[in-house]
Amino acid sequence: MDQTAFGDTPASRCMYYRRVCDLPAVLDPPALGRIVVTASYVGALIVPARLGQAVKTQMRQRGNGVGPVLSHPRSKRWSFLIRPDLPDDVRLFAEMFRLDVSVVRTGGTIALPSPADECAMFRCWVELPRSRFRPSGLVVVDAIRRARDRPGVGPFRMA
Repeated sequence: MDQTAFGDTPASRCMYYRRVCDLPAVLDPPALGRIVVTASYVGALIVPARLGQAVKTQMRQRGNGVGPVLSHPRSKRWSFLIRPDLPDDVRLFAEMFRLDVSVVRTGGTIALPSPADECAMFRCWVELPRSRFRPSGLVVVDAIRRARDRPGVGPFRMA
């Protein structure tokens, strides 16, 4: 992440996220340096890491921009930051639930990597945010479905 103009403190990283990436990031709580975004015009799809890698590959193969993706190494999960354009559809949420995919909707909290994290075991970037670009949630859901159906990648279905 090019932080040279901002330095690399929790406050400067938060400023980078806001100014360069249009992420409504805040320090919460400021004393700990944790950086969070309350989902509004930014959402997230949180997937198992193995599925996340397959989704990233699917998106690249189809010529779609991947956008910012962060990893939670301890829980082995990835978060795709998205434009929250998913329909309010119970069938869609049930389908994602069966695949162990969480949908962060308006009002949810998304924690971002911070230089205050004690180590990279909390959160780290798989794909750095470098601009305001975030893919459509519908594009990421399509990639999840394609990755799920790809031979040798699945199964991702819950028992």
